[in-house]
Amino acid sequence: MRTVRRLLYGEINRAVLFVAVGFLALFLLFDVVDELQSLSRLAAQGYQLQHALLYVALKTPDHLYELLPISVLIGSIFVMARLAQSSEFTILRTGGLEPWMALSALLKLGLVFVAITFYLGDYAAPWAERQAQQIKAPFQGQLTTGKTGAWLREKQQNQQFAVNVRRFDGINQMQEVRIHAFNDKGQLLRITTAQQASIQAGRWLLSGVEDKFLLLPSADKPAQFSATKLASLVWPTGISTDMVAAALLSPDRMSTWELFSYMNHLSANNQNAQRYEIEFWRKVFYPLSCLVMLVLALPFAYLHFRSGQIAGHVFGGVLAGISFALLNNVFSFVGNLQNWQPLLTSAAPALIYTTISLAAFWWMVLRR
Repeated sequence: MRTVRRLLYGEINRAVLFVAVGFLALFLLFDVVDELQSLSRLAAQGYQLQHALLYVALKTPDHLYELLPISVLIGSIFVMARLAQSSEFTILRTGGLEPWMALSALLKLGLVFVAITFYLGDYAAPWAERQAQQIKAPFQGQLTTGKTGAWLREKQQNQQFAVNVRRFDGINQMQEVRIHAFNDKGQLLRITTAQQASIQAGRWLLSGVEDKFLLLPSADKPAQFSATKLASLVWPTGISTDMVAAALLSPDRMSTWELFSYMNHLSANNQNAQRYEIEFWRKVFYPLSCLVMLVLALPFAYLHFRSGQIAGHVFGGVLAGISFALLNNVFSFVGNLQNWQPLLTSAAPALIYTTISLAAFWWMVLRR
């Protein structure tokens, strides 16, 4: 069995690597062409060819994260179909390779691809994305969601805060920050504006501060207003770098832990976290799609090919993999619109295709 695993793993790994490199080269070529436009637009600000090439290179982990499951599918289908066409897999079956042993061997290999995909999506891609933003930020401006910036909300004891951040460098530096403080009745108490702010553990350090207070009227005093200017001010808060980045970045660019922290922050502040919950569970299940792809590929080893049939079957398998990716995206959008349960919304495509694959495997192996 060790020799069989070495044969299958070697063939599949080489095929997956070949497909992934081919797709990656194509995607990077598109990125280079796209960056040529940025190069001409930002040349006056000092954006040069080396910046563009480094920016494109930092997109590699994100592309690999997106491409790895489909590369696993195409590579494994090709290997399984080729082994079936050359009768090598028939020889392996005659030598004692039981169907469930073959499935188990592929799933063990799939766990390696799952680990690689998880690492790329949770560590390599988010880190590279932020480094890429750091390269472009000095030339095109910092992270922002438009003229109004990003809004965050936080509760602290008997006060609520609405925080507006216009720009963020992706690490810990912010510009044009406004903090609105309200009491438990929703009455405005204070507006703090700062030209710059840095995020530290458990607090924000504001600089260039203008602090405006509003004392609410009472029975014997009218409402009073006061304003002071300070060089710096410390604001204690639980809003972290990840939460600010989450408000400015697309959810699919965040790591699993960032999504988990941010959706808990939204829920704790009575805000709708449906979109981020769905994306969180998608992040959890997406690496597992590598297992689904290998299960999809295994029935091809039990087909009987005539001359010229292999290309058609491989193409059909690729279409099945593409339809899985499309269904995964469609379920995400529809689940968000229809307010479906996030866990089931994200798990449904993988469960559907795994069921179909195992049914095809059972039909070909056990019934035929």
